[in-house]
Amino acid sequence: MKLTVPRDPLLSALQLTGRAVSTRSTLPSLGGVLFTASEDSLTLRATDMEMGLVLELSEAKIEEAGSVLLPGRLLVDVARSLPSGDVTIAYRTEQRDVEITASGARFHLRTLPADDFPRLPEAEGDPVKLPAAQLAETIELVARAASRDEVRPILTGVLVQAEGSALTMVATDSYRLSVKHEQLETPITQTFDANVPARALRELARVIAATGADEVEITMPRSQVVFSVGTVVLSSRLIDGQFPSWRQLIPETFEHEIRLPREEFLEIARRVSQLAQRNAPLRLAFTEGELTVAAETPDIGDATEAMPAPYSGEPVEIAFNPAFLIEGVESIAGDEIALQISSPLRPGLLRPIGGEDFSYLVMPIRLNV
Repeated sequence: MKLTVPRDPLLSALQLTGRAVSTRSTLPSLGGVLFTASEDSLTLRATDMEMGLVLELSEAKIEEAGSVLLPGRLLVDVARSLPSGDVTIAYRTEQRDVEITASGARFHLRTLPADDFPRLPEAEGDPVKLPAAQLAETIELVARAASRDEVRPILTGVLVQAEGSALTMVATDSYRLSVKHEQLETPITQTFDANVPARALRELARVIAATGADEVEITMPRSQVVFSVGTVVLSSRLIDGQFPSWRQLIPETFEHEIRLPREEFLEIARRVSQLAQRNAPLRLAFTEGELTVAAETPDIGDATEAMPAPYSGEPVEIAFNPAFLIEGVESIAGDEIALQISSPLRPGLLRPIGGEDFSYLVMPIRLNV
């Protein structure tokens, strides 16, 4: 194998596919990026057995076809360090390594056993086609609420449902729940209903941003999901099991709905939360016409800040995980947000004003009064 490719497209391609390279597998081949050069194209592949990425690099000029598996993380670092201009990559048969040259720089990298590299899933059947921008935006809002704890694998995914003109995504880590509904401009003829690992969806959003694609094609071959985005194909296993009945988790009614200026509330919450350390909660105390945000960490200090709030009724104080609350507010667009609460022991709900398309439910933290 021998080819020449400009350094910048090569680095971009390696940085993208490198995110699927395994960092902890005992199988050496999963730590590599597979280069496959045909007569007129170069394809890069990487997988950690949970997620796979395939990318076609059209800028490459192929002199000799072939296939080699190179150490992924090291290759990214080498490509990043190379001077601008063309990069030549050539397999040396006798030395069993690959020579990488760019200007006066020269590297020799030992290859990995390509025979052990697994075959990646491919798109099968008629795809579900979704608008890329809407999909990426919805992923960014919802995926942050998915759990990172592998003890409950079902919660590490995002429930993705698409039918007709409706796209819904749901994620929860049992402490918060994020739901986003989107209306599709062009209805789809097939249905899609799957629990997709949040990590794979975050990578999909990065791929959409990197490619600038208008559309994503989705197929589900044999307990896998395959996303085709321009010249990039991202595949992932699906999560088995029943996703929680999320509709039952959202209370039908709340005793109070308080409209708050988004930026002011967000700034105060961020400021005060600096004193909410060691799992200390962020306290929201509502009295007539006022909200006081407070936090205290023993042996460190405390902070309070008040702001006007259109609240009326008996005083109520409720506490939340600071990061969860702040992320919920960050997820809502607009100048105002609606915070719905009932009591210190019942969950609070964040929503955009006048909109039912996004809901962010967060469980309270019991206060020791």
